[in-house]
Amino acid sequence: MSLTAEEKVRVVRCLDALGIDLIEAGFPSSNPKEQELFELLATERLEHAEIAAFGMTRRRGVAAEDDEGLGILVGSFAPVVTLVGKSSLLHVEKVVRVTREENLAMIAESIAFLVAQGKRALLDAEHFFDGWRDDPQYALACVRAAADAGAERVVLCDTNGGTLPSQVARAVAAVAAELPGLPLGIHTHDDGGCAVANTLVAVEAGATQVQGTINGIGERTGNANLVTIIADLQLKMGIEVLRPEQLALLTRSAHFVDELLNRAPDPSQPYVGRHAFAHKAGLHAAGIRADATTFEHVDPARVGNRRDVLVSELAGRGTVVEKAQAAGLEVDEQTGARIAERVKQLEHLGYQFEAADGSFELLMRKETGEYEPLFRLESWRVIVEQRADGKVETEATIKIWIDGERYVRTAEGNGPVNALDTALRAAICETHPHLTDIELVNYKVRILDESHGTGAITRVLIDASDGSESWGTIGVGENVIAASWQALVDSLEYPEQGSRREGAAAARGESAGAA
Repeated sequence: MSLTAEEKVRVVRCLDALGIDLIEAGFPSSNPKEQELFELLATERLEHAEIAAFGMTRRRGVAAEDDEGLGILVGSFAPVVTLVGKSSLLHVEKVVRVTREENLAMIAESIAFLVAQGKRALLDAEHFFDGWRDDPQYALACVRAAADAGAERVVLCDTNGGTLPSQVARAVAAVAAELPGLPLGIHTHDDGGCAVANTLVAVEAGATQVQGTINGIGERTGNANLVTIIADLQLKMGIEVLRPEQLALLTRSAHFVDELLNRAPDPSQPYVGRHAFAHKAGLHAAGIRADATTFEHVDPARVGNRRDVLVSELAGRGTVVEKAQAAGLEVDEQTGARIAERVKQLEHLGYQFEAADGSFELLMRKETGEYEPLFRLESWRVIVEQRADGKVETEATIKIWIDGERYVRTAEGNGPVNALDTALRAAICETHPHLTDIELVNYKVRILDESHGTGAITRVLIDASDGSESWGTIGVGENVIAASWQALVDSLEYPEQGSRREGAAAARGESAGAA
């Protein structure tokens, strides 16, 4: 994953609005992009967050005032500097290759130099928990060296991510007891699947700063997921880290970072995932309608998410009516029953509307007469040609009618679906230019009856997004290209329906009719 300097500034603004206290922007001047980022941030006016620069303790055998890296950090505009220092003897002897005493001196002298230059200094005690297991007295000596030199806080790091919550809790409590006046932080990785849990128990044991990343993005299996941690601290542990209106930005902020990184947001992510408050029709859905607390641990609105009752062959009229109301449709009991029966018929054929909310709304609109087709299809055709040199070329031609006018477009693609998508957009975006903002963020094909081999029925699921909202669409058929066409058309027709189209047009500052 890679972001430009300008994109990183957008992330900083997002985190500032969310209420994050410190944003570690990297090592200034380590490369041209980092240098550009710090130049941009130096002129950025933030409401709440402070920028922290990151670096390492002085090099072995070099005085702190002569160390080039520390000099760059001092010259940075960032008021806070985080230094990484070794606190595990294994790393001191095998990686840094210095004596115990020299490592302690590197920590103390580097912190003291930064503080003398007016910087607020934090020490990331790298590999602390591994060092604590091997030699707790030396690990503690590293922490004490930073504290005595003037560190504002020492952050205990589970760099390898293999420590368990009970071990973290005991170690943090022990350090807090040994150095009662020293503020502690916690920095965990998720290699053992415990990053969030380790962070929470560290807070219970005395840590007052949490380090993490949005959505847990990080090397190997990731860092502690700050999104989950924020919600847990505030909603489960009663620690008010954000104002209520900031907490309500949590889902939007998490999705924004994923979209900027060109990643599909994880639908199963706690608190902010699309499935976090999704309920399948039946006992759960009935309970939610009676009292949401029966099957929801928090109100989804508090973190900016929303409740969703999934539609499947188990759905009854009540679920259909509820979904229709959410889409702004008036559905009576008779129509609701008819739609529910239609869902059962289609799911018997292989459709699955649990993951295709966009296609389900279009189904309801067709049954209620509220459907607005984007175009009328005359025909489409795909040609795939493999040449003798092994090169494969794909070409798609579509013929459609929009407002009484015939459009014929041909496009090449890196596959049949891509070629169809390109040709279709070339036609409809002449009259609906805003649809160029719709991106297909996920495309999945599943064989439903493997015993039929290449003649099996296939199910195609497409996830689309306009940058703020995501929706799923589905197509089913013996021909995978035809099934893909169904899902593709639904993905573009869904945002053009009813109030959703009007709302999008208003946001663009135009009338829906002119869209």
